[in-house]
Amino acid sequence: MKITSYTVKNYQFTLVMAIMAAVIGVVTMLTMPRSEDAEMHPPTFLITAVYPGTNSKDMEELVVKPIEKKLYDLDDVDKLVSTVQDGQSVTRIDFKYSTDWEIKYQDVIREINGLRSGLPADIYKLEINKVDPSQVTILQIALASENASYKTLRDQADQLKKTLEKVPALKNVEYSGFPEQIVRIDLQLDKLARLKIPLNTVVGTIQGEAVNTPGGSININTRSFDVKTSGKYANVEDIAGTVVYNANGKIILLKDIADVRFNYEEEKYITRVNGHRCVLICATLKAGTNIAGTQRQFLPAIAGFETKLPANIRLIRVFDQADNVAHRLNDLGKDFLIAIVLVLITLLPLGFRPSLIVMVAIPLSLA
Repeated sequence: MKITSYTVKNYQFTLVMAIMAAVIGVVTMLTMPRSEDAEMHPPTFLITAVYPGTNSKDMEELVVKPIEKKLYDLDDVDKLVSTVQDGQSVTRIDFKYSTDWEIKYQDVIREINGLRSGLPADIYKLEINKVDPSQVTILQIALASENASYKTLRDQADQLKKTLEKVPALKNVEYSGFPEQIVRIDLQLDKLARLKIPLNTVVGTIQGEAVNTPGGSININTRSFDVKTSGKYANVEDIAGTVVYNANGKIILLKDIADVRFNYEEEKYITRVNGHRCVLICATLKAGTNIAGTQRQFLPAIAGFETKLPANIRLIRVFDQADNVAHRLNDLGKDFLIAIVLVLITLLPLGFRPSLIVMVAIPLSLA
């Protein structure tokens, strides 16, 4: 009550403090990072192991127990939990929150890398991931089309990826939702048999031609020249024109014994938006940035890209976290204004100026 009485009697001081608090609040609101997910770095890490064809018991004995033993020897371990199933395991390690998460991340990487030689050699995947709430998708865009080829969709997605990567506040811009393009080589075994060409010779030749080998350098007096050799194929015609065998002076090309063409790998998933076939482009937000300001940067870039799209491809902004943040902040502002009006109404019998001073004094006294 004494603090409240003091603020009412010395209203000039109260108004100055209120204006200072309001200015600090406005500046903070305009400059502070905004996103749905808090920027925090918990010292928690996930070690995922994939070992196809292994049952859960063998997975535990061959993979999980060695990993747990190695990690448990680290300092400041708070919790170590593993989930095991057929062909896969996930080990979660939590360190004490007072520790430096970056140092602990390096410790985990060092221990797991040192353990790799002691694990089964045919493990398909062994990776370490940070638990980071800020590493979530804040923007997802779909390029939808029912008749465009996967190559066309991929090329357009790649162009959009490059466009978004120019926005300073965005990171981890990736696209997905289509099978990767491959070169399919169908060997004609009857021709191989007739020409007496070993299959291993053909395979080895193709693999060897695709390898880049440094050629060294040539020194002439005081000048040095680098020798560059390149086995990188530029197109399907280069692959088809590979010399695979030399029989009695007759050169056999790959196209003489095989059908070489572009194809796609087996589709592992189906991507749809509003029932239409599409590819997805996703991006995350860099730390310490304002999502509203970031939206003002990438929206013109997306609009400019959309004008260059073919007529049979539509751009759909599937998810934009900035819209959600703006909507919630608007609701918060409305609720705050309603609260101020209600307090003013209840204090009006005291008179306008005293009620205004009391209204300002209450939050200051509570602070």
